[in-house]
Amino acid sequence: MKLLVIIPAFNEEGNLGKLFEKLQEYEMDIVVINDCSTDNTIEICKQYSVNYIDLPNNLGIGGAVQTGYQYAAKANYDIAIQIDGDGQHNPEYISAVIEPIILNEADLVIGSRYIHREGFQSSFMRRVGIKHFSWLIKLLLSKSITDPTSGLRACNRRVINLFSNKYPTDFPEPETIVTLLRNNLKVVEVPVLMNHREMGLSSINKFKAVYYMIKVSIAILIDFFRGKTKEITR
Repeated sequence: MKLLVIIPAFNEEGNLGKLFEKLQEYEMDIVVINDCSTDNTIEICKQYSVNYIDLPNNLGIGGAVQTGYQYAAKANYDIAIQIDGDGQHNPEYISAVIEPIILNEADLVIGSRYIHREGFQSSFMRRVGIKHFSWLIKLLLSKSITDPTSGLRACNRRVINLFSNKYPTDFPEPETIVTLLRNNLKVVEVPVLMNHREMGLSSINKFKAVYYMIKVSIAILIDFFRGKTKEITR
């Protein structure tokens, strides 16, 4: 099977080198989506001979990740693994994340830090958002997702093609879960440990966290009820 690791990156020069060294243990392709970084992200990619796409404009996390899925779709990859460029995701869990897809037990697999509640549990505001989106997904779709904002994920070709055509722009992970569940695709979680960010700063502060929580909640509700309306009118 053809496997691709998608790494969205914005000013992650301090974290990418260690990530690339860990990924060298795995026989799979890598593409970094450089979201108009102003640091040495491109030079680090060149140093480790890692493929990259250098975006001409800053698209944000959603646009960067979608670019990766478009790349995966055009190159006919069977599985795409999404890993953040900030060093919080451990490549050692790649095997666990892709196994349910290989066994045809899932369309999307999420690496969850909240199944065993070990390792880095994220900031307070992020945990508030995670609990809120878990509650909202459970309310709308009767599905328990413990870590709906996790960026450590893997998906099959069907989801790759879907994400390459349509992907939310801001804080996209919870919204994509709702879209997949609403379309009867199977989403499962596997337990993982995550790390503290070692270098650089997160782009999401407490004010943005509240903003994204409200914005994404509205987007989820619109997507959910739009789908219900289409089902009724068929």
